[in-house]
Amino acid sequence: MWKKEDAKPQGATDNVAAPAVTSKAPAATPAITPPSSSALPVSTRSAACISQGIRIKGEVTGSEDLFVDGLVDGKLNLTNGSLTIGPNGTVKADVYAREVIVRGKIEGKVTGRDKVQLWSTGQVTGEVQTDRLAIEEGALLKGKVEAGKQPAKPSETKATTATAIGKVSDATPLSSGTAAD
Repeated sequence: MWKKEDAKPQGATDNVAAPAVTSKAPAATPAITPPSSSALPVSTRSAACISQGIRIKGEVTGSEDLFVDGLVDGKLNLTNGSLTIGPNGTVKADVYAREVIVRGKIEGKVTGRDKVQLWSTGQVTGEVQTDRLAIEEGALLKGKVEAGKQPAKPSETKATTATAIGKVSDATPLSSGTAAD
């Protein structure tokens, strides 16, 4: 569909292809310009990253996606974002996000508004509250779990929450399975 010389970056030059690029420059320039300007929205969708070796103490807030492979100690609040704890990531904080994916370690209260996923390398110590919970074989979960849709009326919340609470008392790896509403 595209010719080989059209797919080359703007800065790339080739002595053989130079006459072809020169003759097609007006046609190639409009085709190349829109993707570079549309590349900006794609980069805003990519997750922010706290990489390995970075330590943050304090409060992190935002509404975009975040990938943590370093150490965060404090509070994480991503109102509409997804939080991914990488395999080298350690979070000692209360976490609130739309979706929480745990491949590393979290100590604290984890609230995933839509979903919480524990991968096989994930470890959570503390309270987990979410609509949907998925746990891979080998994951470690120690603490209190509230999973499922919460009722809208405050008077019914107390009765329903008491029956929806599960507790894992030992720090033993979970064998397998997912829990969903």
